[in-house]
Amino acid sequence: MSNLVRIIISSLLLIGTVVLFWFGHWGWGILGIFITILAWVTVFFNENMLIAQWYFRKQNIPAAEKWLGNIKNYENQLIVAQHGYYHLLLGLIESQRSPMQSEKFFKKALALGLHMEHNVAMAKLSLAGVMMAKRNKREAEKYLQEAKRADKNKLLADQIKMMKDQMAMMDKQQFRYSR
Repeated sequence: MSNLVRIIISSLLLIGTVVLFWFGHWGWGILGIFITILAWVTVFFNENMLIAQWYFRKQNIPAAEKWLGNIKNYENQLIVAQHGYYHLLLGLIESQRSPMQSEKFFKKALALGLHMEHNVAMAKLSLAGVMMAKRNKREAEKYLQEAKRADKNKLLADQIKMMKDQMAMMDKQQFRYSR
């Protein structure tokens, strides 16, 4: 359903709610407020993305992937602000299956823009993990530093520290094998 149709339906619901209050149907008017709010939320946020994010938070990856699959043409179905998050979710799902293939999704998400700093940090931390798996230490360190800078609330501090420790362990193993 296009955004224009959603706006028209939401506007009609808003007018209907005002009419219900005008004629004194307070109970139906209050219900109308909730339905109108829900309709306006779907104008700005695609319901498939909202449901996919909810399933992803519940760790139900197959259900999240199914709901993301309902988005056939993300450029037309999502507002511009959601394009990066769409690719971030695809990257997180792909990283569960084949981590090396998720790199393109994370880079696209960063290129399209993520508005929350902790999501930027998560994408960069994931890219650091991919680079580490590819044995590209310089890129991995760069992404790890960028993730640390973006993680202002220290939500990913433990994961960043763990990845740094893994990189240090890899350096020790490479030094031992090079002798």
